[in-house]
Amino acid sequence: MNTDKIYAESIANEYAPKDTSKVVALKKLDRKAKFGANVFAYSFGLVMTMLLGIGMCLSMRVIGDGSQISFILGIIIGIIGIIGVGVNYPAYKKLLANGKKKYAFDIMELAKQISEEND
Repeated sequence: MNTDKIYAESIANEYAPKDTSKVVALKKLDRKAKFGANVFAYSFGLVMTMLLGIGMCLSMRVIGDGSQISFILGIIIGIIGIIGVGVNYPAYKKLLANGKKKYAFDIMELAKQISEEND
């Protein structure tokens, strides 16, 4: 197996002109299927991480007035952040599966057309 030849062919394929619009359409459909899940995961993960950090800062008395209420509020906010961070990946997987399911037929048809053209 000549790995140099395989490597050279893969690089050449990257620079070869993509004259078929079907390949471009397939890539766009794939991105569209994954877009909603990615936006949710990043946004929700960011918000929950910030909540976790705020809760930690309140409970360690870095921010706030240092009272007992601030401490308890920090623990509650931190727990909400931990739960949110823990739920983020399963929610992402569920949304990704729904997105793939929504566009599966179109992607499979387009992929089949592309593979039949290349045969």
